[in-house]
Amino acid sequence: MERLGTGIGWRPEIAAEIAELPGVDWVEVVAENICPGHLPYALEELRERGTTVIPHGVSLGLGGADRPGPGRLTALAERAEALGAPLVTEHIAFVRAGGPLTASPRMEAGHLLPVPRTRDALDVLCENVRIAQDALPVPLALENIAALINWPGEELTEGQFLAELVERTGVRLLIDVANLHTNHINRGEDPRTALDELPLDALAYVHVAGGVERDGVWHDSHAHPVPRPVLDVLAALCDRTTPPGVLLERDDDFPEGGELAGELDAIRTVLKEARHDRAA
Repeated sequence: MERLGTGIGWRPEIAAEIAELPGVDWVEVVAENICPGHLPYALEELRERGTTVIPHGVSLGLGGADRPGPGRLTALAERAEALGAPLVTEHIAFVRAGGPLTASPRMEAGHLLPVPRTRDALDVLCENVRIAQDALPVPLALENIAALINWPGEELTEGQFLAELVERTGVRLLIDVANLHTNHINRGEDPRTALDELPLDALAYVHVAGGVERDGVWHDSHAHPVPRPVLDVLAALCDRTTPPGVLLERDDDFPEGGELAGELDAIRTVLKEARHDRAA
């Protein structure tokens, strides 16, 4: 796996702050928010400085019953090529349903919805992933998502579901430790059990983000500081492997650059302590 280092999600609202942050090795940009022929100047400047930029898609809907749309795949491929990206990433989720085959209106969820952890759903996901892999010029990595519900009749744990997906398709994994924490609070799932079941040799990189708990429900807001429990899940992952890259996500209520730098330092501290513990 390519070594990425420590990164941050690039957003226009914090472009100036990101440009000044020390030790940022790479950034991730929402693929649907950029145009290959007209990249934001601040993003181009980062690329000229040698900063790796990875496009992160949100609209393929690989977990849905429909095959991924050729237009969406072409658009994602164009962004990967325009950015010179070493890989592209997407989510294990469905985002739309309906249409002519169901004689119902096509509906867009506007949200990443969880895929049932059943073998039938896994079969569909694997076929869609293979189609996407064939259409993309670089490797694909898929992210586990945060969820509020469990589907009835699930046959696999999250770790088992992802492990079989990797075995059948060779896809890489983008593990979001904040989402593992979310699923711990909302679904009663132990993140360490998931980590034990994951094929961590397929790990492309890691997401870290903040959220907030209200009335017993964890909201993966990306608008709050990264809490200690999420850093603890990151530490548990680092006990098992050295992640090729770790990225801080922030999507709302953007703080000053000093706070972002502090959160990146907290991530680096976890990585450093894990390396020290493994060497001891």
